[in-house]
Amino acid sequence: MTPRERIDALVKGETPDRPAVTVWRHFYHMESTAQGLSDAMCGFQEKFHWDLMKINPRASYHMEDWGNVLEWSDSEFSKHKKTKFAVETVADWDKIQVLQPSAPVLAELLKAVTMIRKRIGSDLHLLMTMFTPLSIAGDLVKDDQTLLAHLSEDKSRVIGAIERIAETFRLYAIELRNAGADGLFYATTQWASKTLLTYEQYQEYGRKYDLIPLEATGSDALNLLHVCASDNYLAELSDYPTKITNWDESDPTNLSLADGITAIDDNLAMGGLDHNGWLLKATPEEIEFKVRDIYHRHRDSRFIFGPGCSIPPETPMDNLRALADTVKSLKY
Repeated sequence: MTPRERIDALVKGETPDRPAVTVWRHFYHMESTAQGLSDAMCGFQEKFHWDLMKINPRASYHMEDWGNVLEWSDSEFSKHKKTKFAVETVADWDKIQVLQPSAPVLAELLKAVTMIRKRIGSDLHLLMTMFTPLSIAGDLVKDDQTLLAHLSEDKSRVIGAIERIAETFRLYAIELRNAGADGLFYATTQWASKTLLTYEQYQEYGRKYDLIPLEATGSDALNLLHVCASDNYLAELSDYPTKITNWDESDPTNLSLADGITAIDDNLAMGGLDHNGWLLKATPEEIEFKVRDIYHRHRDSRFIFGPGCSIPPETPMDNLRALADTVKSLKY
């Protein structure tokens, strides 16, 4: 099967030729331009031949057109430094107006998606990373506590901005499909978590706005919901209009892979790889053992081998080679 056929079979509940596998990571030194991001994503794919590509742009792309500023990193292993935030006071939320997909940074990332699709071809699903509107709002300020304080001080003003963020990315989701993306890798970041909000609060500030960009992608989109962080609301968000769900099942505060597969019902699970643990620190021989063990314990369930989040850039290439080769040697 081609990677597209393999993922499609799993989504439909059919049995493919073998398990599917993918990982994703940042290439900090290459992601400041459309050409650099395209080269990084395609080079990584051409090296390991993953079954699904999660396009992994710089996380700040959502916020830059509104005024966030970064100092770019030229190191493969060091993040960019945030030097300015668009929102400093409660009144600044009024500045967050609806952007068109032609805004400079958004347009640059559309160009990157088009370039990746042209180079990779049609046999691989491409999912473009998008944060939820609440998550984007959280990155327009210097820290989580600032957003919580602003919500407490002037909730209607902040929610007005979240509505405009949702509309911006509704328009953008449509153009991402036109550029060649099969759907969204839709990330809640830390906000869909008991550590920051009750679920009632998440319903008010998050859920209704989360659905706006998702629903704009169309019923044929291959959307993936990535529920980040510890103590997350995986089960509560299991009815989102997505086909794949991903979370950090290696975090002991979250549902295990087996329990998560049950909780997400009709969605295809992605997980099993402890990206901050054995995938990063084990030997290639240990990687092979772990992968085979996970396969034998869960082979009767539908899932894609994947990490709980972006893998550390310093993850050894030999470990990734062992992961890819071992999964590809397995059969259903």
